[in-house]
Amino acid sequence: MNSLSRRTALVAAATLFACLSAQAQDWPTKPVRIVTPFPAGAGPEAVLRVLAEKLQKKWGKPVIVENKPGANGFIAIDSFKRGATDGHDLIQLDNVHLVAYPHLFKKLPYDPKDFDLIAPLFRTYFFVAVPANTKYKTTGDIIADAKARPGELNYGSWSIGNPVHLGSALLEVMTNTQMQHVIYKETAMLYTGVANGELNWSLGSLATAGPLMRSGRIKFIGVTAPKRHSAFPDIPTVAESGGPAGYEVTGWTALAAPKGLPKAVADRIHKDVEAALAEPDMKERFATFGYESFPTTTEQFNAFIAAESTKYADVIKRTKATLD
Repeated sequence: MNSLSRRTALVAAATLFACLSAQAQDWPTKPVRIVTPFPAGAGPEAVLRVLAEKLQKKWGKPVIVENKPGANGFIAIDSFKRGATDGHDLIQLDNVHLVAYPHLFKKLPYDPKDFDLIAPLFRTYFFVAVPANTKYKTTGDIIADAKARPGELNYGSWSIGNPVHLGSALLEVMTNTQMQHVIYKETAMLYTGVANGELNWSLGSLATAGPLMRSGRIKFIGVTAPKRHSAFPDIPTVAESGGPAGYEVTGWTALAAPKGLPKAVADRIHKDVEAALAEPDMKERFATFGYESFPTTTEQFNAFIAAESTKYADVIKRTKATLD
C-alpha cells in the first residue's frame, strides 16, 4: 500500500469512528421502550422501573417499561422482535430464555442469537427451604434420605424449566438421587406447601420464601452460592451443609437489544446501566428482594451465559425434561 492509500484508509477509519461516536452521543433521539415479560409489581419488573427512571434522567428522553407477561415470556419477545432495531426498543430477559428454554422446548419461537446482550441487571441466589418442624438439619440430611428412599422425597416449583425446578434437578443430578417434582400454580402456594409439610423441601429466594421464613413457618438450611449470604452469615452454603461441591444456582435477568445494534450505542447503554445500578438507592432496592448486581464486561457475561447453558443442557437431557 502506498502512502496515499494509507492516508486515505486512515482518514476513512477516522471518519467512521467519528460517525459512530456521534451516533452514540446523539442516541436516543426518541422515547426508549423496554419490554419485560414480568407482570407489574413482580420483583424484576419493580427493579426495572426504578432503573428506567434513572436512565430517563441520563438520556433526556422518556424510558417506557411495557409489561408483556405470559406464555413463558414469548409474548414479550414477539413484541420486542417487531420493534425498532436501533436501540430504541430493548428487552429484559430472564435467564431461562437464554440458557434453559433453547434446550427445553422442541420448537422455540425465537433464537437466542436474535439478541445482543447489553448488561446483566441483577442476580439472586436461592436458599434450601424446609418446614420449620422438619427432621432435616442440613442439605446433606435431605440427600441421605433421598438416597435411602429413591423417588419418595419431593420438592416443588411453579412450572417446568424455571430456575427453581432446574436448580433442584441439578442437585438430583449432582448427587445421583431421584425425587419427585411437584408443580404449584403460584409461588405463594408453593411455599405454603413447604410450610405445611406437603413438600420435603424447595429452593426459594428471599423475595418468594422470605416472608414465611421470617414468620417462622419455614427455615433455610443452605444457600446455593459459592459463599455465605451477607444478610444470613449463619446459613451455610449447600457445599458446607453436606451438599456437592460446586453446586450453585442463580436467577438473573439481563437487558438486551436487537442483533446488530451499533457497538457505540451498545457500549453507551452498558455504561449508563451499570452506573445507574451502582447508585445507593438501587442497592437498597436490590436488598429488598435479595438481589445483587454483578457488573461484568460483555465478553465475560457471554462466557458466563455459555457456561450456564452447558450446565442446564446437561440437566435437561439427563432428567428428560421437555416442553412443546
